[in-house]
Amino acid sequence: MSPTSSHRSSHRPAHRSSHRPRKRFGQHFLAAPWALKVVDAIDPAAADVFLEIGPGRGALTFPLAARGVSVLALEIDRDLVSDLATRVPQNVTLLSGDILATNVIPFLAGLQPRRPPGTATGDEPPRRFRVVGNLPYNVATPILFRLIEIHRHSAFFADATIMLQKEVADRLLARPGRKDYGALSVFAQLHARIDRLLDLPPGAFTPKPKVRSTLVRLTFGPPSARIVDEELFDRLVKALFSQRRKTLTNALKRFDPTGPAVLALAGLDGRRRPETLQVTEFARLAELFASVRRPPVL
Repeated sequence: MSPTSSHRSSHRPAHRSSHRPRKRFGQHFLAAPWALKVVDAIDPAAADVFLEIGPGRGALTFPLAARGVSVLALEIDRDLVSDLATRVPQNVTLLSGDILATNVIPFLAGLQPRRPPGTATGDEPPRRFRVVGNLPYNVATPILFRLIEIHRHSAFFADATIMLQKEVADRLLARPGRKDYGALSVFAQLHARIDRLLDLPPGAFTPKPKVRSTLVRLTFGPPSARIVDEELFDRLVKALFSQRRKTLTNALKRFDPTGPAVLALAGLDGRRRPETLQVTEFARLAELFASVRRPPVL
């Protein structure tokens, strides 16, 4: 997988393409008027360097580039990469690959923001790395987990402004006790503040999807709860949501033999359901499981 870029400085809008949307890649291309609304919501600044996941025909790529920011556009469809390579301006770098399997950080680290006119060397604001994308519905959740993983291990990205199926956006924003509250809600809310920015109708895309879409922003930051053992926390959250309608007493017994003792230490009502737990309560349970497993200091 190698990056390619154009050396033309002129901005050229996305053109009519003969490319037929491919179901296996979940391709639904954003219409130009809606793309401009999305770019306005993204609100790019001079010091920004963007990772665009799935540029497609360039609906977001070109208006972003016209704002003068640097863009690394990662596209899995090689035909679309070939099409874009002849048209993108010099501040766009194309990369053929899959976000779920590609380490994008070395490519992004080599990109510099475009210096605003009149700015002296050394006066530039620090780079801010951001993510944008119209995510394919069929792999949106794995991509979200991938972005959370990258943040957890490197804190590289400031935020991610991404288009999702409305139901997935609802899961990100869901509160405890709601039917759409689950593991994705917990992991996302642990590592980011999530804001709903824009709802889009099916007619904003070609071909029209059967669902509505939502633009959300994840603003990454320090964890909202203390996590002492990330692997244990991950396993606990996923295990409890796999038994979301059981009582905590029964769900924790199945997770680990020390479950009853941990529940007593946590001071939680064993009659509650796992789906009612706050992020901080999951973190507290994981911390207690780690402490009861820790060998005593002699």
